Amino acid sequence: MADENQTYTAFAGMRRIASGDLATVAAKAKASLDEDEGTSILILDDGTCRVVDIDWRGTAEDVVKRLEQPSGKQEARGPGRPKLGVVAREVTLLPRHWEWLNAQPGGASVALRKLVEEARRSNESKDRVRQAQEVLYRFMSTLAGDEAGFEEASRALFAGDRKLFMALIRLWPKDVRDHAERLAASAFASDA
Repeated sequence: MADENQTYTAFAGMRRIASGDLATVAAKAKASLDEDEGTSILILDDGTCRVVDIDWRGTAEDVVKRLEQPSGKQEARGPGRPKLGVVAREVTLLPRHWEWLNAQPGGASVALRKLVEEARRSNESKDRVRQAQEVLYRFMSTLAGDEAGFEEASRALFAGDRKLFMALIRLWPKDVRDHAERLAASAFASDA
């Protein structure tokens, strides 16, 4: 099952039918599906707007029970210090870069970790906005890709033009527009 703080939103076509934890949303979505088997149900992870794959067979209780079962996926362990969370990966650099890294106190690994942490701190706000834009775009592509103004709204999103974006989505179905507007709060943050 997912993180208990994670939230999800279900759509039946263009109509939002539920938001909340995965079990609650899946149960409500299953009830909607049982009412109209021809309806198209999508459940989105609110943090990423990725579609959650649900096995709809059986009763709502069956659906929820399957969600609670562990996925059985184990992360492969390789070289490094896995108990500390250190992961070994290949990095390709020019010889002059390796020379500089190896000359740093603590060697290449310590220098690279310090550089990454410094870059993360200095770009944190920009990275947060960029990630929010990607989440909003994923949502738009999934549910509003055929809506009028989608391409223009996408361009406005990545150009940071909130006013134009909001104007372009105003004719979209209400629940899709409302969800996009909620996601836009982070995607157009003015502190970046």
